[in-house]
Amino acid sequence: MSRPINILFISKGNSVRSILGEALATTLSHGRFIGYSAGTRPKGYLHPFSIKLIREWGYPLGVLRSKSWHEFGVEGAPHMDFIITLCDSAAGEECPYWPGHPSTTHWGFADPTLSNDSEEVMWKAFRSLELSLRNRIELLLDLPADKLDTMQMQVALSSIHTNLSKY
Repeated sequence: MSRPINILFISKGNSVRSILGEALATTLSHGRFIGYSAGTRPKGYLHPFSIKLIREWGYPLGVLRSKSWHEFGVEGAPHMDFIITLCDSAAGEECPYWPGHPSTTHWGFADPTLSNDSEEVMWKAFRSLELSLRNRIELLLDLPADKLDTMQMQVALSSIHTNLSKY
């Protein structure tokens, strides 16, 4: 594959999990992957802790915005090679039509904003999410994505999450 591999990360609000997935995939891959993000019910803003993390990675905040997944199911949208849902509500919802039948998988993570605890506890939850996403994306970067067919890639994407969730 001569072009970058496009990955769409989907979560409910598109203000934390999917936004972090987009920024991490693009940043860690150094151009090999392009991360995109969307929400099933976008909140319309990025969580301040998401912004803080993304600034640390040096990812350009100006390209990020909370948006609906429907933007990626229309004619003229970027072609997606992989689609990864990141929360249980996104995994159970009916998806728009994805042109090209990309590999899909679910990497479920708790929403770190749902904690009623202190900001310190919430920040630790954000850091934990960052580490979990980073570990999975680094394993994804090790896959020979240009040599695997759709089914093989779907199995590989799923096993990354399953194997890391055991720890």
